[in-house]
Amino acid sequence: MLCGKSLVNNFYKYKRKVWQNVIPIIKRHNATYHPPKILFFGTDNFSLPSLQALHRNCSDRLGVVTSFKSPANCVRSYAEKEKLPLKKWPIEPSDCSQFDLGVVVSFGHMIPANIINGFPNGMINVHASLLPKWRGAAPIMYAIMKGDASTGVSIMKIEPHRFDIGAILAQREVVIKPDVFMPELHASLALLGADLLVDTVNNVQERLKEAKLQDNTNASYAPKITNKLTEVVWSELSAFDIYTRYRALFGYKNLTTSFLGKQVQLLELRIPERELLVQEPGTFKYQKQRKSLLIGCAQDSQLEILQLRVEGRKPMNAQDFNNGFLKGARSLNFTQNKLSAN
Repeated sequence: MLCGKSLVNNFYKYKRKVWQNVIPIIKRHNATYHPPKILFFGTDNFSLPSLQALHRNCSDRLGVVTSFKSPANCVRSYAEKEKLPLKKWPIEPSDCSQFDLGVVVSFGHMIPANIINGFPNGMINVHASLLPKWRGAAPIMYAIMKGDASTGVSIMKIEPHRFDIGAILAQREVVIKPDVFMPELHASLALLGADLLVDTVNNVQERLKEAKLQDNTNASYAPKITNKLTEVVWSELSAFDIYTRYRALFGYKNLTTSFLGKQVQLLELRIPERELLVQEPGTFKYQKQRKSLLIGCAQDSQLEILQLRVEGRKPMNAQDFNNGFLKGARSLNFTQNKLSAN
């Protein structure tokens, strides 16, 4: 026992000596280390956490470029509030010369080669997918819509003339929960991207040397969402397909159908916990006890509609829709959307 106590005491004495020597080294490192001077390019609420994280990390070594077109631009508001050097897009190559690195997060503009080459370390981008999967404007929505089990964020080099093709500096993966809606995943990936970005810029020379080229043979694409994607074709999509698309577009665009020649936006949907009466695709019935519209979908599946908006009317629940539209209606069918029929 005495031997054991002596060993423990010696261990703690040794530990204290080690830390007495290490702490000054850490302090000297922190005192002499300077993150690269960064010019940040961003426009929206996916950009903002990255800008805030860089501001905490880089302090006065940070400038911001953004569009001045939208008065609701949160990046511009933050830069003005924190008195960060702020430039209006587009900029000149000479604006880059005082910075080491360009950082792009959800900027929405193609950056020309003379701007990219204006930075000694080039430019890097935070992209909300595990590249080369889901290159393009809407990677989060496509990851949910296509039923992916996981997604993540990638930090990549920016190359001229094409989006999302540059070598990868860092990646982190996250699981997509089966019930997640787009805004929740969007917010979590924005925070994850901000954290990975700070780690990357603090080790940028090492990460640039170790950057790995993307395998273009495994690339997939997430183009900009159009109204065509919101149109529900009941005979072609199962209830699961429709509900997954609803979660993917939630907060951005509403799914649409048509009823008696009027467009209908589907505002709140759910999949029944148990199988109910099978309906033909597009045919629906009001369920008084559940206060929902039960509608048939492809593959003998059913979906419930809880809230909707008829063209020219305010949003209404299924009960109000039943009382106002279904009594005496010639048909209880949602049909192909007017837009898709053209």
